[in-house]
Amino acid sequence: MDYRQSGVDIDAGNETVKRIKSLARSTFTPGVLSEIGSFGGLFNLTSSGVSEPVLVSSADGVGTKLKLAFMTGRHDTIGADLVNHCVNDILVQGAVPLFFLDYLATGRLSPDVAEQVVTGVARACRENGCALIGGETAEMPGFYADGEYDIAGFIVGVVERSRLIDGKSIVPGDVLIGLPSSGLHTNGYSLARKVFFESCGLQASTHIEELGGTVGDVLLATHRSYLPLMRPLLAAGLVKGMAHITGGGITENLPRILPDGCTALVNRQSWTVPPVFSFIAMHGGIADAEMLRAFNMGIGLVVACSGAVADDVLTRLHEAGERGATRIGRIVEGEVIVRYEP
Repeated sequence: MDYRQSGVDIDAGNETVKRIKSLARSTFTPGVLSEIGSFGGLFNLTSSGVSEPVLVSSADGVGTKLKLAFMTGRHDTIGADLVNHCVNDILVQGAVPLFFLDYLATGRLSPDVAEQVVTGVARACRENGCALIGGETAEMPGFYADGEYDIAGFIVGVVERSRLIDGKSIVPGDVLIGLPSSGLHTNGYSLARKVFFESCGLQASTHIEELGGTVGDVLLATHRSYLPLMRPLLAAGLVKGMAHITGGGITENLPRILPDGCTALVNRQSWTVPPVFSFIAMHGGIADAEMLRAFNMGIGLVVACSGAVADDVLTRLHEAGERGATRIGRIVEGEVIVRYEP
């Protein structure tokens, strides 16, 4: 008996690493000091040019959105979802990414699938100026169903201590600006899949006219990175706080950045909810409050700023190409919650 007979193919693992190396190298920045295959990834922090650096880290996955990748056989967007989600999570504290690590675990390793996944990781890393300096590919027979895998990511970014964004300066009278999402991003997929595939009996290949594409196309829309849009605003000192709208929706994520005595008053009529959310609500018979807690409802990032600079912030976002940015509410006195009107 050998390792291959037990379900672990060392040769497939070596082939996967060989393919990943070139993808990872394409993301390297001047701070990278190690090669893929080292026991640990090395990064020179002085290359960031930050005089009083604060490191900001985050780890996350993409949840059951993976099921859509398995159903469609499309694996090149999942990696980008993972990176962009992590980038946004540290962005809200003012950080720009330095390096990224990924973890890919599967029952039977397919170098082709692994390469597709990491291609998405590498592409998003390059787009965000983030170096992919290492990771782990684990073959675990009997642990995952055939053809399935899980992926997680770990990111480290840096921010000048004096420019750290923590929401502490938010006060009543401040304005809330919403930036549109590209779809579900990476949250709410267990509920969405139940509606599309169980309640409606649809297939991933089913074309839905009102959604403008197939179920698979709509649900696999890549999670946006807001770094390119927000970086100039951070440099200009126009932002008091940001909330990445992930699991829990606006209802549970926005209060995470509010200081005591501040309520977020959000106007539901200030933006148009994308058709995919209306479809899910209608065909799933889902209450409005539940939709607002399960999905981003078309708003992927909320920015808090002074009312005095709100017009400037919107103008800069519009000039940068984000025409969908809009005022969605304001801060008033009260407990740390979100209230919707009307």
